[in-house]
Amino acid sequence: MSVRNLEHLFHPISVALIGASSRPHSVGATLLANLLHGGFCGEIMPVNPKYAEISGIPAYKTISDLPKVPDLAIICTPAATVPGVISELGEAGCLAAIVISAGLNLTIMPSGETATEAMLNAARPFLLRVLGPNCVGVLVPGIGLNASFAHANALPGKLAFVSQSGALTTAVLDWANGKGVGFSHFVSLGDCADVDMGDMLDYLASDPATSAILLYVESLRGARKFMSAARAAARNKPVLVVKAGRAAAGAKAAASHTGALAGADAVYDAAIRRAGMLRVYTTEDLFDAAETLARAKPLQGERLAIMTNGGGAGVLAADALDLGGGVLAELGDATLARLDAALPATWSHGNPVDLIGDAPSERYVAALAALDADPDCDAILFLQAPTAIVPSQEIAEALLKPLQQATKPVFASWLGGEAVAGARQLSREAGIPTYDTPEQAVRAYLQLVDYRRNQTLLRETPAAAVSAIPPDRAAATRLITTAQAEGRSLLTEPEAKALLAAYGIPTTPTRIATTPADVAGASTALGLPVAVKILSHDISHKSDVGGVALDLATAEAARVAAEAMQARIAELRPDARLEGFTVQPMIRREGVELIVGASTDPVFGPVILFGQGGTAVEVIADRAIGLPPLNTVLARELVARTRVARLLAGYRDQPAADHAAIEGVLLAVSQLLCEQPAVLELDINPLLAGERGVMALDARVVIAAADKVQANRLAIRPYPVEQEQSLQWRGQPLLLRPIRPEDEPQHRAFFAALSADDLHARFFGVVRQPGHDQLARYTQIDYEREMAFIATRLDAAGQPETLGVARAICDPDNLAAEFAIVVRSELKGCGLGKLLLQKLVDYWRQRGTLALVGETLIENHGMVELARKLGFSTVPDARDGVVRLKLTLRESV
Repeated sequence: MSVRNLEHLFHPISVALIGASSRPHSVGATLLANLLHGGFCGEIMPVNPKYAEISGIPAYKTISDLPKVPDLAIICTPAATVPGVISELGEAGCLAAIVISAGLNLTIMPSGETATEAMLNAARPFLLRVLGPNCVGVLVPGIGLNASFAHANALPGKLAFVSQSGALTTAVLDWANGKGVGFSHFVSLGDCADVDMGDMLDYLASDPATSAILLYVESLRGARKFMSAARAAARNKPVLVVKAGRAAAGAKAAASHTGALAGADAVYDAAIRRAGMLRVYTTEDLFDAAETLARAKPLQGERLAIMTNGGGAGVLAADALDLGGGVLAELGDATLARLDAALPATWSHGNPVDLIGDAPSERYVAALAALDADPDCDAILFLQAPTAIVPSQEIAEALLKPLQQATKPVFASWLGGEAVAGARQLSREAGIPTYDTPEQAVRAYLQLVDYRRNQTLLRETPAAAVSAIPPDRAAATRLITTAQAEGRSLLTEPEAKALLAAYGIPTTPTRIATTPADVAGASTALGLPVAVKILSHDISHKSDVGGVALDLATAEAARVAAEAMQARIAELRPDARLEGFTVQPMIRREGVELIVGASTDPVFGPVILFGQGGTAVEVIADRAIGLPPLNTVLARELVARTRVARLLAGYRDQPAADHAAIEGVLLAVSQLLCEQPAVLELDINPLLAGERGVMALDARVVIAAADKVQANRLAIRPYPVEQEQSLQWRGQPLLLRPIRPEDEPQHRAFFAALSADDLHARFFGVVRQPGHDQLARYTQIDYEREMAFIATRLDAAGQPETLGVARAICDPDNLAAEFAIVVRSELKGCGLGKLLLQKLVDYWRQRGTLALVGETLIENHGMVELARKLGFSTVPDARDGVVRLKLTLRESV
C-alpha cells in the first residue's frame, strides 16, 4: 500500500479517540485536549466505557456506539487491545488510524503473533491505513488538526516535517514555534508498521499545501519503494533529509531503536544524492536549507563572488568556501574595469571584493550591479559589518531593490548584533536569504550547490551509448551455477576474471599450475617476469597470508616463490585447501591503481564502489559509492567524487588515463549486478588505468547459494531488457522496447516530426516543442512505476529513429495505470499504434495492475476505434469534450 486512504488520515471530517481519558497528564487526556483546542472544526468522539462525558462533550462506551463512522481513529489503549480495536474499526468502515500505543512488537498475542502483526492482519481486509504504532501522532495546522500528544500546536506553513523519532518530533516542534516556522503537515511515523517514509513522500509530493518536504530518517525498509517515491517527489519540490546514525555507534543505536537494519552511512548518502534530495546534518541546517531553497533563485553554476566592506569578513567567507569544496569566481576584465571605476583605488582588485570600510550605499549598489552582470560569476555573497560612518539600516534600504532585482542568487550576511538588527530584518522581510555570520551564509550557499548537483543528476541525460560487444551472459551464468553446485560461495581468481571477461572487462592472461614445478613451466610459457598467486577456495584475501609474489624474473624464482607460499599456507592456514597457483605476466605499463567493487547493503541492496586501489586501499579510504544501475553520466560523476580523479586527469609528465575505459568498467559491473543476482560481492583491485586503457590485475567474487538468490534486490529497478521485442513491420525490422535516458535526442526529433494537430490530440492543448527538462522526464522514467515503449528503426543513415511511443504511469497502489499513445504523423493508420498499445496492455497485465485507463478528445476517432478493438470501454463526456477509456486487466481483490 502507499497513498491509498491517506486522505482520511490527514484530512478527516470526524475523529474518534479510542482510550480518551479525563485523568490529568495521561496520554488519553492530552490527546483529547489537543484535539479540542487545536481548532479542528470536525466532530470529535471520545471512546471509553468509563465515561458518559469527557471535557464537556459526549463520550461513547464502544466503537459500535459511535453515531457515525469516523474518518480517523486515534488509539491509545494497551498494546494487547490494539488488534481488536483495529478489527472493530475496520468492520465499522473506518479507513485510517493513528496508533499511539507502544510495545506492540514486544506483545505476543494468543495466536503467537506479535501485536504489530495481528494489527496489520486485522487492518488488511478493510484497507485501513495505520500510522505508528509508538508514535506521537499528526498535526495538520491548515485544518486545525492536532491528533498528537505533543506539548504544543504547530504554526501553519508550507513545510512538511516527517520524523521517525518521537522525541525529536516534539523537540523540533518546540524549536520551530520559537523561530516562527510553520508546517503543512507535522508527522511522527513511529515504528512504520504500515505508513512509512515512501508513503509520506508519495502523498506529500502531490499535496498543493506543501512546498518542501523535510525528513528525519533513522533507518529504512523497502528501499525500492522509498527510492521510487523519493525520485518522484524530488522532481516536484525540494526534499531535505537529516539521516541519523552517521557514525558506526550511532547506526547501531538507530537500528536498535527502529527494529530495522541500518545501511552504511555512505550508502544512504549515495541514495539521497541519486534521488535528487539534499542531505543536511543537523535539524537547524534542515530548516535553514528549506528557507534557502525557498528564498534563493536557482543556481546556474557554482562560482561565487563575495562583496564586503571588511577584508577580514571576506577572508573568513573565502576560507569557509574553500574548505567546503566551493569555487571562488575569477572576475572578468570587464567586471574589474567597472569596479575600478566605481570603487576607491584601495579596493582589493579581486574576489572577495573589498569595498573598504567607509563605503556609502552607492558603492554597494555599483559593486552589486557589476558582479550581477559578470558572466563568470554565478552567485553573490554580500557581507556588511556595521560602521559609524554609514548606518547598516541606510545601506539595507538602498540595497533591497537591487538585491531583489538581481538576476543571480544573492546571499546576505549582516555581521553583528543590535547595530545590524534592523538591516537584517529588512533583508529577511524582502525575501533575501539572510544569515548572521559569513560561515553560515557560505554553508547555505554550499547546500544550494549540493542540491543543484543532485537535481542535475536526477535530470541529466547521458550520451547515447556507443555500440559495444554484448556480454556473454550464458558463460557468466555457467561459472556461477558451477560454483553453486559445488557448494562454494567464493569464485577462484581465474573464475572471477572469466566472469569479468564475460562482461567485457579486460583482464590479465592467467595460467593455472598445480605444483611449483608447473609454476616454472607456466612462467616460461607466458613470458617473464611473472606474478604468482595462490589458488584456494578457502582463502579470500591472498595477500593476508603471503599468497602473492610479484615481479619474478626467472622460472626458478617463480618455483621457489610457489614453494614458499605452500609452506606458509600449511603453517598459517592448515585448514585451507590449496588447489594450486595462478601465474600471470607482470604488467609493465604505467597507470594508476584503482579499485572497482560491489557489495550488498542490507537496506539498499547492491552498491558500487570506486576509488584509489592497491594494498593500502583501506588506509587511503578514497572512495565513492553509487547505486546501480549506472549510465555514463552517473559513472563519470562517481569517478569525479574521488581524490584519485585528479591523478587520472594527468599531471606533470603523466598523461591522462582513458576515462572512457574506466567508465566502461563501471558500466560493465553495473550491468553484471543487474543481470547476475547471485553476485553478492565483487572486488577488482587493482584495476590498472592508464592512457592505453584499463586492466583488471586481480579479482574476487562472492556469490549466494542458489536457494538464497534475491531477484528484485536492486533499490532502483534496472532497464527491463526482457521487454525488448524485435519484429517485422511493413517489410522492415522494427524494435519495440522500453525507453532509455539515452533516447532524448531521438525523442526530440520525434516530437519535431509531429504535426500541430497530433500534439493537440496528445496534450489536449497548444504545445510547444518540449525542452530538455520535459524530454528528460519523458525518457528518464522509473521502471518500477512507469513504462514507455517506443517503436524504433534505423533511418537511411543507419541511426535509430523513434516512430511512436506508448506510455503509462501507475499509481503507487498498482490500481490504475494511466496511458497515452502517439505515433508519428505520417505513419498513422499503419498498425503501429495497435502494436504499441497491445504491448502496453500485456505489460501492465503482467504487473498485476487492476486497470489501464486514459482519455482522448471526442474528435480523435482513430484513438477511440483503436481502444474499442483492444477491448477498452469508451465513455464520452461531452462536458469535458473527452472520451474516457478503461480496460480491466484483472479482477479486484
